[in-house]
Amino acid sequence: MPTGDAGYDWAVSVADPSSLSPAIQDYLKAVFLLSEDRGGEEGVTGGRIAEELGVTAPSVSNMLDRLQGLGYLETADDGSDRRAGVCLTEAGRRVALAVVRHHRLLETYLVRRLGMTWDEVHREAEVLEHHISETLAERMADALGHPERDPHGHPIPGADGTIPPPAGVPLIDLPLGTTGRIERVSDRDSDLLRYLADRGLVPQAEVQVIDVAPFGGPITVRVGESALVDVPPGAAEALEITL
Repeated sequence: MPTGDAGYDWAVSVADPSSLSPAIQDYLKAVFLLSEDRGGEEGVTGGRIAEELGVTAPSVSNMLDRLQGLGYLETADDGSDRRAGVCLTEAGRRVALAVVRHHRLLETYLVRRLGMTWDEVHREAEVLEHHISETLAERMADALGHPERDPHGHPIPGADGTIPPPAGVPLIDLPLGTTGRIERVSDRDSDLLRYLADRGLVPQAEVQVIDVAPFGGPITVRVGESALVDVPPGAAEALEITL
């Protein structure tokens, strides 16, 4: 299991994943991202991986067995109970970090240098991330001035494998009156990103919780100094706030 602050220590050098199939890269990245969402403290179950990748449970089970055999994954307990989930080995973290680094650098490059909008770049990066070398990734990082975060606020792993642990709290979990700053936004839904951008709900924007409607209703936030925005629960789950 990863160790360190908040159960996190990704300080291992990234690997070049180009010799591995896109499917293997996708699985290792999915385990990393799902673990990242929980601070790296728990194993990731096959069900969560299936939902993340949009594949069947038998496909996930077969791939998890294969990745354990290759030394990229291990069970999150003593190996006796798959229901406890899996976690990345050091070799698996090296590959996952490289794929995440490529993805987030690509998103940043596409926005900053090619003028694409933040709702367009995730899908493009999902394809391109499998086909660039770490040498090209480092050239992009140099050209961009070694950015620390991508356009959605997600931290970009360094070439040495360092990455800060998640520090934000989902907006939906904040009590009335809380003030904070948007740290990062889920990049999985292009329509949601356009919705949030139109309302100024972007990384580094300051927000204050003004009202929380009962029975799963919207959360009203003040954006900046004046604008009031009603945020539906699904969107509030996608916004992480630092206090």
